Amino acid sequence: MECAQPPFGEDSSVLLIVDDYPENLLSMRALLQRQDWQVMTASSGIEALNLLLEHDIDLVLLDVQMPDMDGFEVARLMRGSQRTRLTPIIFLTANEQSQDAVIKGYASGAVDYLFKPFDPQILKPKVQALLEHQRNRRALQRLSQDLEAARAFNASVLDNAAEGILVVDENGCIRFANPSTCRLLNATADQLQAMPFLDFLQKPHIPEWMDSEIHAAYRRGETWRLHDAVLRTAPGQQVSVALSCAPLPSEQKAMVVTLQDMSVVRHLHQQLEFQAVTDPLTGLLNRRGFYQTAENLLMRSERLESNWVLLYLDLDGFKRVNDSLGHDAGDRVLRWVSEQLKACLRPFDILARLGGDEFTALLDLEVPEQAAKIAEKLIERVSICQQIEGMDVTLGASIGIATYPDCGSNLDGLLRASDIAMYEAKRAGRQQYRFYDHEMNGRARSRLMLEESVRSAIENRDFNMVYQPQVSIRDGRIRGFEALLRWQHPSVGDVPPGLFLPLLEEARLISRLGSWIYHRSAAQRKVWERLFADDLVLGVSLSSTQFGMPNLVTELRQVLESHALKPRQLEVEVTEDALMRNPDETHKQLRLLRHLGVRVALDDFGSGPCSLAHLRDLELDTLKLDRHLIARLPGSPRDAALAASVIDLCRQLGLRVIAEGVETREQYQWLQAHGCEFVQGFLVARPLMAEDTNAFAKPFDWSAVIA
Repeated sequence: MECAQPPFGEDSSVLLIVDDYPENLLSMRALLQRQDWQVMTASSGIEALNLLLEHDIDLVLLDVQMPDMDGFEVARLMRGSQRTRLTPIIFLTANEQSQDAVIKGYASGAVDYLFKPFDPQILKPKVQALLEHQRNRRALQRLSQDLEAARAFNASVLDNAAEGILVVDENGCIRFANPSTCRLLNATADQLQAMPFLDFLQKPHIPEWMDSEIHAAYRRGETWRLHDAVLRTAPGQQVSVALSCAPLPSEQKAMVVTLQDMSVVRHLHQQLEFQAVTDPLTGLLNRRGFYQTAENLLMRSERLESNWVLLYLDLDGFKRVNDSLGHDAGDRVLRWVSEQLKACLRPFDILARLGGDEFTALLDLEVPEQAAKIAEKLIERVSICQQIEGMDVTLGASIGIATYPDCGSNLDGLLRASDIAMYEAKRAGRQQYRFYDHEMNGRARSRLMLEESVRSAIENRDFNMVYQPQVSIRDGRIRGFEALLRWQHPSVGDVPPGLFLPLLEEARLISRLGSWIYHRSAAQRKVWERLFADDLVLGVSLSSTQFGMPNLVTELRQVLESHALKPRQLEVEVTEDALMRNPDETHKQLRLLRHLGVRVALDDFGSGPCSLAHLRDLELDTLKLDRHLIARLPGSPRDAALAASVIDLCRQLGLRVIAEGVETREQYQWLQAHGCEFVQGFLVARPLMAEDTNAFAKPFDWSAVIA
């Protein structure tokens, strides 16, 4: 039976006393208890063996004669266990033992015999000596384990190092080679052992080891490095390496040589070079890669008389995919398009993605006219419906074609010509191709000149605002004015809005004019307070770019505040096409405009594909019938039926209707008969300068028009 023991330090020695008499256990514990000794007791052989399995025992004092299992049996079992085979045992006995019994005890593993009763002056020194011996044995065992672990660790480092590691003695012979060196030189460690290192060093060429720079650096205790060395493998092949030779401590009389296989670095350089010329999204050449490849081919073609043709492809409808489904969906579309293009072209054709949704292909054809059939195939391949994010998406492609050297003497000229031809294809209706010609170049130059003129006009404030009245059919009362932009060119004169407004939109210049238009029109609305009623509405048209700007509502609020206008005095006019660019953003923008309090008008309704559902679902105040629809009234029964239905529907939905472009008495009478509230057009007045709007302070006289 074991008594509870006080806690001992980690360095304490542990004794186990085994005796079947409790009084012997108590007296022995009292005799041997010490600060640095932990004494444990067991009253039987079975209990002793269990304690030996659970604890690290340094010494066992074992009674020989015990019931069930005597001391000899316990000792025999201890020596048969790996855990306890070296644990010292002192046999305890109360009887004089025969010589055979003593021999049996020693054979069972005992290191000594003690007879009861014990002399403390004999027992304690023996126990202390055995415990000291056991402590030293365990320390030596731990040291051996640590040394073995360190050796195994060092061997593992050398075996698993990616770099080759050699130990070369002061005479230049190899004493050690790790596995990486063996793989690098294609030789076993035994084959390399004692071989002269210079037998494997091809570059630099060193005739004598003792006269070499490597040995000189070794004698000085310095490290010698070379980044472009060449080694010869055992089969005779060459491998480029970076070499480093560092001396070991002087008593080793050797140096450690590290070898780095530079083919890995070269592979990395090749990867970086590949990434520099490759589009990461599609795997095609990028702009830089296309320039490098194409320029080399065009230079060689001067000698080989090749017929190079450049195709410049731009996707139709891709912006709609990006805006409505997000950039991840757009990336998937671009990858799909690149696969279609590769499937249509030959493996040796040069295909690249220049950026965005623009692709280019350089083809060597027998005759340039073959490019037409290839362009048709590309357009047909790309222009199919596919499922993206659960929605059916149909793309298209417009392609410009330029031949070398007729359309350009270098790659830049060729790209410029094919780009011009591509825009001609877009203007012709999209999903088409166009060959470049010089007439096209002239139109492109005119467009560039016009664009530059527009930019200058913005800088010089050459634009002006005019205002077209909107009057009531019933009583001629002025409802409001639509602010219209006009351009007075210094040398050409008045430039038609149909010419410069699309250009402002395409060139993304309308946003630069937007703030000026808002403030100029709002300032004029403030001036009108002296002449017109408080409910006079100022209408301002928004392009799709302006309507999609995230700061639109913030800017309009600042305009209203700076000119002290009420929100309901301003009406923004937006086309149906602009509203459909991004339905989610449209609803958000309309809610913000509604929260601001300005009116919203649906402009040019009936000019193209239109949806009556928009009148139901969108938060609108006004609908403006397009002038092209009005122009066919009342002569076209189908247009008349459409206009009458829309007017009636708007009346039921609480929307005001304004007919644009009213120019004839017959149109006026038809609109009056079918309940249209307001008209705007030449029949009432052409767009007016601000100072000429005073005449509409009085109601418009419809009787003069009818007469």
